[in-house]
Amino acid sequence: MSARGIEPPITTETLPSGLRLVSETMAEVRSVAVGFWVGAGSRDEPEEIAGASHFLEHLLFKGTPRRSASDIAEALDEVGGDCNAYTTKEYTAFYVRLLSEHLALGLDILSEIMWDPALRPADLEAERTVILDEILMHLDEPADLVVEHCFGALFPGHPLGRDALGDARSVGRVSVADVRGFFERHYRPKNMVVSVAGDCAHDEVARALEERFAGRPGGEAPARSAPGEPVEPLVIVHRPTEQAHLALGIRSVSRFDEDRWAYSVLNHVLGGGMSSRLFQKVREQRGLAYSIGSERLAYEDAGSLCVVAGTAPDYAHEVLQIVTDELELLAESGISERELAVAKGNLRAEALLACEDSGARMSRIGAGLLLHGEAKTVDELLALIEAVDLDDVGRVARALVAAPRTLAVVGPFDDDAFDASALGLSGHLA
Repeated sequence: MSARGIEPPITTETLPSGLRLVSETMAEVRSVAVGFWVGAGSRDEPEEIAGASHFLEHLLFKGTPRRSASDIAEALDEVGGDCNAYTTKEYTAFYVRLLSEHLALGLDILSEIMWDPALRPADLEAERTVILDEILMHLDEPADLVVEHCFGALFPGHPLGRDALGDARSVGRVSVADVRGFFERHYRPKNMVVSVAGDCAHDEVARALEERFAGRPGGEAPARSAPGEPVEPLVIVHRPTEQAHLALGIRSVSRFDEDRWAYSVLNHVLGGGMSSRLFQKVREQRGLAYSIGSERLAYEDAGSLCVVAGTAPDYAHEVLQIVTDELELLAESGISERELAVAKGNLRAEALLACEDSGARMSRIGAGLLLHGEAKTVDELLALIEAVDLDDVGRVARALVAAPRTLAVVGPFDDDAFDASALGLSGHLA
């Protein structure tokens, strides 16, 4: 919300190039954030070149025929700006944030890397080494490894079950031709969104983008297939760690499902905050874990809710029992009026606090337009959260408990340390 309590307008337009532009003016700031959102991620990669999207995340900022990587870094450093990128399973984002007086520079750099990246063989080889090190780093982090195995078991044989980094084998064989082919297929204006938030004028940004457009025309969203129903109920990875790392994943709804707001409330009550049932019972009351929480993710045609915990190996079974008991209790009894109020209040504050940052606003409207075809205002989002009632949460809790689930464990355990049947996992195979 603005200082006067009136929400600034969000303007959306399809430019002659085919690019979709969305902007939100923040009169009270002197910065601007600009992002290019590409509607392709790791699930859109053929298995043999898994990791291509992440390669592009690294390579585009390595330079263009006109600017080297050091030229880009120096130009942004000189004006106090920053740039970054990230890869998800369904999209890849590239963005800059800088003072609004330097918006033209930001648009210059982003337009150049998006429409004419160098993609040099030497740069690919250098980034291959960096990415392989990144993969090794994640393998050395059991908290990351257990989540990777959990999603692999929750969506077996499907791209949603693969890590966005790829693996050592696929990254080791990706070529410049592979990366360029993926770029030319998906990095087209009709499969992209540009979002701008901060001290900006929509019409000026639109003209500037069209002046800088030098890409291949057309493009379309990639064709995708939904994951099949069966899951792998149990994955145990033996590691001589001091802690047991647990990830209980459950199939959930897509990002288009009308119940997604009720799932967000349910997730907060279960393990989304310090007042959540799992944090209070596992950590605060019994001292069984330093970290425990849950997270809900939603994709175009599937979703998940995942509970992750790190605990002493001797406590692993007890922690799992608390988690499964709480899930059953939620399905049987729902949540209280107080839990509903706390969850709504937290989600509301989270949305409003993000409004104070131009980068967060740019991300919200960019992702909204790319993934949902519209950029909702904060007030519209808050109304959807506020509309969730106890019956809604009870209904989705029952659906969640009945959905396929899987358990991944990383720690000093033998293969027979956990019984899928005793944990109720085998009964959730579809």
